[in-house]
Amino acid sequence: MVDRLGNQQAFRRVIWLLPLAFASHIAEEYLGNFPGWVTNVVGGSFNNEAFAANNAAFFAIMVALTAWTSRTGSRRASTLLILWASGNVFWDALFHVGMTAATDRYSPGLVTAAILYLPISPIVAFACVASGTLTPAGFARACGAGLFLFAFVVWYGLFHFALP
Repeated sequence: MVDRLGNQQAFRRVIWLLPLAFASHIAEEYLGNFPGWVTNVVGGSFNNEAFAANNAAFFAIMVALTAWTSRTGSRRASTLLILWASGNVFWDALFHVGMTAATDRYSPGLVTAAILYLPISPIVAFACVASGTLTPAGFARACGAGLFLFAFVVWYGLFHFALP
């Protein structure tokens, strides 16, 4: 059995899968014209400039939080990383899967969401809790906050605060 120090080191390494997967996902969304899909299929309003700006900022935050967590392993850094990553990885994966099913059309980002995001999410979750970095309850709270972050980003970024 790996001791707690080994689990902490494993967690600090495995989190680097998050920005790698995120970069691959952004590429798939770009190549699949995610802004056009949002506008023409979902009924939102999104353009290439907003897509590039949002994803550049979100990627920079993901890398910064991953580096901070990897370097320090602190509870604060880990909580913020899990919050951010759950919103941009786990909940986004469910969005792509759900929207593909709901619209019966490919949602740009579906492939990387299915083959990268969905498997990486429980791997990171297990490593985080096994390392003792966050308790299961702390991890769940961070993921819950990530859901609110994701919902806010969709509401603002794709629908510009419009109400149904």
